[in-house]
Amino acid sequence: MTLTCFKSYDVRGKLGEELTERICEAIGRAFARVMGPETVVTGRDIRDSSAALQEALHRGLVAEGVTVYDIGLCGTEEVYFATDHYGAGGGLMVTASHNPIDYNGIKLVREGARPISSDTGLGDIQAMVEAGDFGEAPGGGRVEVRDPRPAYVDHLRGFVPPEGLRPLKIVVNAGNGAAGPTFDALAEKLDAPWTFTRVHHAPDGSFPNGIPNPLLPENRSATAQAVVEAGADLGVAWDGDFDRCFFFDETGAFLDGEYVVALLGSAFCRKEEGAKIVHDPRVIWSTLATVEGAGGTAIASRVGHSHIKKIMRDHDAAYGGEMSAHHYFRDFMYCDSGMIPWLLVAELVSRSDRSLSEMVARMRQDYPSSGEINFRVSDKAAAIAAFEDAYLDQAQAVDRLDGVSLDMGDWRVNVRQSNTEPVLRLNVEARGDRALLDEKVSEISALLSQH
Repeated sequence: MTLTCFKSYDVRGKLGEELTERICEAIGRAFARVMGPETVVTGRDIRDSSAALQEALHRGLVAEGVTVYDIGLCGTEEVYFATDHYGAGGGLMVTASHNPIDYNGIKLVREGARPISSDTGLGDIQAMVEAGDFGEAPGGGRVEVRDPRPAYVDHLRGFVPPEGLRPLKIVVNAGNGAAGPTFDALAEKLDAPWTFTRVHHAPDGSFPNGIPNPLLPENRSATAQAVVEAGADLGVAWDGDFDRCFFFDETGAFLDGEYVVALLGSAFCRKEEGAKIVHDPRVIWSTLATVEGAGGTAIASRVGHSHIKKIMRDHDAAYGGEMSAHHYFRDFMYCDSGMIPWLLVAELVSRSDRSLSEMVARMRQDYPSSGEINFRVSDKAAAIAAFEDAYLDQAQAVDRLDGVSLDMGDWRVNVRQSNTEPVLRLNVEARGDRALLDEKVSEISALLSQH
């Protein structure tokens, strides 16, 4: 039996077909045998199916003699935090994040909230689940309810010293996902003169306002409108398990992910002299200019959380960011968080005499970018070969860290295969020339679409 719910970095699948309670119970047993933990943290998002799938994981873990720390409804980063905080041997978060409502999944980490991928344990778990031959269960495990949120909140508060902060109005949109209760616990303890307008705040597994995925343009209007109506200084929106957050400036305009990476990189360069900042290779010029201009060192990594986290550990980097809105922090177990970024961006605005739109305007002007464009092609290898035939000889520099990146002097392009979907992804950036950017996007899009 081959299970399609196992992906490169996690488990995701359609309920009742690719992912069932029986499969989750087997994953619990296999996780226990492969990882050998004495204790494991589990949590779940707000989806209607998540509680039952979490209970199935518990059955498998307890059957293998594991003590389970159940932290209930939470965000993925709270499982990461609790795994490290309690010294547990691993963590399992039941979530489908921004996937359709009839999907669910599991995100897995080992001790210290270190990532697990297909070549560092997840493949072994998959093989054991597919074989299904567990034999007799030793038993002896149990489930304990734990609440790590007060400690988690205290830890996050340490990212923003309260001295010298000016008042701000901030709109927050939880998308009816898991972010609301965690945000409230954090906001209550913040020693900052900030006021909040909450949008779609109550967790609701039916997602009455749509699946929370602010990366999609059609999902941004509620936050943008609320920012304008409230006269807010910025807006923040999260996905379902709030491991990603998205930003809106005071005009309601959405901030593209590469500019958020540059902003957060500059924030850490202010906090730490010579800070090392890790970024993905898709769109880089605004990050390089901002980080290096602030005295930091920018380091490229392949796309994907396991790659980013490894490079960060290797270089003792303070921060790592992906333009897809995943942000990683050395002082948060090198893990991604959707709560820390908004704290840091709010701090930047609160300590500045410039608005958020003014902070980003220069980057947009100097380094306009296309945003990520996806292509479903019948032959990905042929499409990439055609792209290289057309442009490789003209490139001033070639980088194959992740896909192929070509520096053409006044513009730059990255084409890569997705790690998680059957698509090609295109990103183009230019040096201060929007017309040239648009021309190259159109030109390359036409070429890739032929395949």
